[in-house]
Formats: sequence, C-alpha cells, structure tokens
Amino acid sequence: MAIITKISKQVKNDERYNIFLDGKYAFSVDEDVLAKQRLQKGQELSDLDISEIQFHDDIRKGYNMALNYLTARMRTEKEIRTYLKDKEIEESIIPEIIFKLNQYKFINDEEFAIAFVRTQAATTNKGPVTIKRELAEKGVHQNFIERALEEFPFDQQLENAMKLAEKVVRQNQNLSQSNVKQKIQQTLMRKGYSSSVIQEALNEVEFEKDTDEEWDAILYQGEKAYRRYSKFEGFEYKQKMKQALYRKGFKMELIDRFLEHKEEEEG
Repeated sequence: MAIITKISKQVKNDERYNIFLDGKYAFSVDEDVLAKQRLQKGQELSDLDISEIQFHDDIRKGYNMALNYLTARMRTEKEIRTYLKDKEIEESIIPEIIFKLNQYKFINDEEFAIAFVRTQAATTNKGPVTIKRELAEKGVHQNFIERALEEFPFDQQLENAMKLAEKVVRQNQNLSQSNVKQKIQQTLMRKGYSSSVIQEALNEVEFEKDTDEEWDAILYQGEKAYRRYSKFEGFEYKQKMKQALYRKGFKMELIDRFLEHKEEEEG
C-alpha cells in the first residue's frame, strides 16, 4: 500500500493536482476526480485504487477534450467518437465519455439533425437528397434524418431550386434554350433536388429566350464552331457545323439561318 504524502495544485493548470505517494510524485488528477475519489493526504492507496483513479481521470480528460470540441458547434455522437479516437483516447473509455455527454445533454443527434437541416435550407443551395446523405455520413440515425427533413418543406425546396435555376440562366446567356434547360436539370440534380422539384422549377423559372436572344446565342456558339471547322469545305464543312450546333441545342432552322448568314458574311 502507498500513502498520499502530498497533494499540490499544478502551476500551469489550476484544475489539475499532482499526487505524491511516499514522498515521490506519482500521477496527476483532475479537480473533479480529486473531489469524487475523496483523495487526501495520509490516505492509503492500493494498486487497484490507483488504477481506478487513473481510469476515472482518463475519462475526465477525454470528457474535457470533447467539451472543447463542442464549443465551436454542435456535433453528432459519431463525430465525437471519431475525434476522441483520433486523439488516441482508449476505446474502453470512449463509451463512458459519450454516456456523460448524453447525461448532461451536450449531444443529441435528433436536435443536431433538425438544426443542421434548418441551417442548410436557409444558407445553402443544397437539396434534401444531399442534406440527407451528409447527415447519414455524420452518423445520424435514419429516423432522426426523416424527422429533421420535415423542416425543409416542398415550398421552400422549390423556392431554393428556382433561385439556383435563375442563377444558371444568368450564367449561360450564350447557350441555346435547350442547353440552358439541360444545365438547370443537371445542376439541380447534382445539388440533391428530387425530380418533382426539378420539374416544378423548370415550369416556373423564366429561361425561355426570345428570338433575338436565341440568335445572339447561336452567333456566339456558331463563331466558336466556325473557328474549329473553317478548315473544311463544302458538304463536310456544313455537316460538321450543323452537328456541332445541333448538339448545342439549337433548332435546325436557326442553324440553317446562321450558315446562310455566315456565307453572306464570307462572300
């Protein structure tokens, strides 16, 4: 048996105490562990007692690390487990730390999911499919995810999707109407919107071009194609130009009009 001969507060961390056994430094403990284990000068400690004290102190260390990790933002249980593992906290201690965090309501995956959905819906252009995947990656249970997604109703999804669609239109003034529509579909799908929301957004958003705008678009795309295929002549030149502009989504009568325009310009 060893006897505690001295207990002193650490200079650099006043929440930790150095424990001396039989006149020599043995280990340090957190203030909370010191109080709960009722450590005091003159107390006898067996090897088993010391192991138990250090076990509780390791829990407290990991717990404090988790609390610091939680100061920046809410975290899921999985995120905290991963963080503690990366910090080389022993596997046997992590469940004890998680239990304490749950006990004091510092973690709650359901509340996390609801807050996450609300934030993403209000501040990003992500659709529910993407948000759902991100929550799953963070380890949130499927039931909590489905409940949280109720905070992102169809009307708000549509409003966000339309804003994104309108941005696509503004950024692609030099594309054909058909290609702009295709880009909107691809963008909304990539961002995680459902087919029903995408279709509704396409019905609502103003992406149709008037005759002059479509003509301006084919002039831009046609010049690019001309620079590429002007080395060809006759039938081969016309076929390559038609194929290139058709792939860009322009109607054939507009393509023929451009080719005639180009011939007049060259002539």
